[in-house]
Amino acid sequence: MKSKLILGFLFCVAFAFVGKAQETQHFSKLEIGKKAKKNIDSKDSTAVIHIDTLIMKDNSTLSFYGKKNVKITIGYAEIGNKATFYGTDGKNNGANFDINANFQKLGSLYIIAKGDDAFNGTKTFPNGNGGKVKVTLATGSIKPQATNKKSPNYIYADVVAGGRAVNANTDLRNIYDRIKTAPTGLRGLPQGQIYSGSAGTEGSFELISTQ
Repeated sequence: MKSKLILGFLFCVAFAFVGKAQETQHFSKLEIGKKAKKNIDSKDSTAVIHIDTLIMKDNSTLSFYGKKNVKITIGYAEIGNKATFYGTDGKNNGANFDINANFQKLGSLYIIAKGDDAFNGTKTFPNGNGGKVKVTLATGSIKPQATNKKSPNYIYADVVAGGRAVNANTDLRNIYDRIKTAPTGLRGLPQGQIYSGSAGTEGSFELISTQ
């Protein structure tokens, strides 16, 4: 009997934890003005967002910091020119985006989920991985194109890996300079660590039409 009670308690705790992790933030209408930025806050590494109506003016940004996974459902979207979705897990890795959207106006949308560079001596995480981006179009949505950024209905996902543009000689010079100027050697580096110069893993981009 005692073991059954313990198992039942653990099940309830696990269920509550999962329910909290998958809690959905709901916006009936989210409008981001020209050149304005909106950051979606939550304590979890996974963000689940439902937006009935999304309006993004030119050069506006919807960002997700400290997020490993971002799931967005958009019932109706009007997107201006050079609007941006940005996501990072805060450890140099791009966020994984799973977007289901009904685009009724689309100038150009950039989804930034790239891996960042480590920069030995200044940052404390390795070269990051690009995120996995999937955009599923709702029935009746405008179908975006990914070939000509000067034409309407353009969509682009930046999922490149971090560390590809790092110069090995410059990286070593930064490390040596930090060690040389620090009175306690490796303590002059963040957490006393030196990270590999290997590039991260490139992400992926998938555009799915249900029509």
